[in-house]
Amino acid sequence: MTTRREFVEASVAAILSSPPGPLSLRERGNARLPIGFSTLGCPAWTWKQILDFAQTHDYAAIELRGLQKNMDLTLAPELSRDGERIEESKRELRERGLKISDLGASAQLHEQDPAKRAAQLDEARRFIDLAETLRAPYVRVFGNNYVKGVPRDMMLAHIARGLRELGDYARPKGVTVLIESHGDFTDSPSLLALLEQAASPAVALLWDAHHTFVAGKEQPEDTVRQLGRYIRHTHLKDSVPAGPDGTDRRYVLTGTGDVPVRRQVEALAHSGYRGFYSFEWEKRWHPEIEEPEVAFAQFATVAAGYLRQAGVAELPAQ
Repeated sequence: MTTRREFVEASVAAILSSPPGPLSLRERGNARLPIGFSTLGCPAWTWKQILDFAQTHDYAAIELRGLQKNMDLTLAPELSRDGERIEESKRELRERGLKISDLGASAQLHEQDPAKRAAQLDEARRFIDLAETLRAPYVRVFGNNYVKGVPRDMMLAHIARGLRELGDYARPKGVTVLIESHGDFTDSPSLLALLEQAASPAVALLWDAHHTFVAGKEQPEDTVRQLGRYIRHTHLKDSVPAGPDGTDRRYVLTGTGDVPVRRQVEALAHSGYRGFYSFEWEKRWHPEIEEPEVAFAQFATVAAGYLRQAGVAELPAQ
């Protein structure tokens, strides 16, 4: 049995060996490291709770993926043009020195049925319009699946056409469309083929580093080597095998699982990546995992250590 003295000594050693936590804004003159979190991780929080938590814990950005009950951000009251509410929200962001890193749409470009495909493209366009108003640089979309009976090359060409069409719509608005490494598209060869076929300066990649490692079976250095020139945003999270046969995954606090998050950060930093390192805690889909108050605060501390050790500089004061 562990004695109290042994427990205290072990706890002190763990604290001393942990990555350094973020300095306060006052200590750093309002400069912050380029970390963010997705609102997917705090589905019950109000807009003000989201902003205040981000400011207090030295986050620089918020990734909007739903606000409370609204997964369609174009319907969220906080982002409504009625009564200039959206302008008030933009002011609240500025006052806290926060940016919106991107908007997460649910649009899936694999749909074959013309009516369903049109609906997916329409959602993406509405998000692009919203991003323009918010001055958010990116809108995320999905590939998302290979459709049974459709040859791989035809599937890739179909999705790439959708990406190019959205890129043509987004470019004059100052927005870039990002396809996420997600669903059936988590390997670098497929993602590279999509991006090359889209051939648009307004189409790039959101690297979900968890998915390319767990589902794509790729090491982070290999993924960044193949796709780094397209990566504009990233999702970071950690997990461990779960289920009776270990094929499922359970999300855990950053640095406590078997996903090489530190190496993912290092690979990005060494590639010259200049985007945000965004924490995607999937609380909305997995309510049993840690509460956002715990997970977000822990990520801010751990990620700050990873970024400093990788030589990532703080952002200029807002």
